[in-house]
Amino acid sequence: MAVEGYLRARPRRVRWREWLRGRRYTLASFADRERPLVVVAHSFRDAARVGQLVAAVEEDWPRVPESCREAYEEILRKAPAVLVVQLRRTNICGCLAHRHVLVKEAPFAEPHEALEGAPAGEMDIAFDRVEGWLASPLMDTALDTQFIAGSRLEEFRAQQLRLRLLSILLHEAHHMVYSQDPEDSVRGRSLAFYREALAAYVENTRATMSLTIDRSFSRLGRD
Repeated sequence: MAVEGYLRARPRRVRWREWLRGRRYTLASFADRERPLVVVAHSFRDAARVGQLVAAVEEDWPRVPESCREAYEEILRKAPAVLVVQLRRTNICGCLAHRHVLVKEAPFAEPHEALEGAPAGEMDIAFDRVEGWLASPLMDTALDTQFIAGSRLEEFRAQQLRLRLLSILLHEAHHMVYSQDPEDSVRGRSLAFYREALAAYVENTRATMSLTIDRSFSRLGRD
């Protein structure tokens, strides 16, 4: 992979300085396309958090309904070839994420042939803020309540989190591609993505599990 090779080929002193600062870069790819490549910039202490975002891109994106993917087809096609995500635990301002006008991560601040000679795009995502955020309060609370009695609550909440992360990444990519689109329009699209993807996950899980075994799913559809 060109970007991975580029990161490894940089001068050793640069790579050592990054390593001593605790800075790490983890790559994630959308299964149905070569670009954009997602580069997660993070602290070495946040490997578990990074794993959730990588799983959202590589595992959850292919499983969401086709209509969800189609809603972002043009946006991903026009997005920068490399999307740098600064994964933080929180933001001082309290926001979930921001699109950056300028790329701050040093390896991607200037165009490079590994980036196809084009500028990268950059955003930040505050993981802990996303974890505590109710993307769709009525829906999230209702589904969460239904899962409390069963054994799948932890799995369900992990799936909720990954879909929130994915919807936020797509939200900020939308801002990069169509910077003039109003926030209400951008938010409406990303929340619709989240709701439809989560509903499809629940429906699929109900269809593939024995409802007599797991109480968390035997209640769904009746409450």
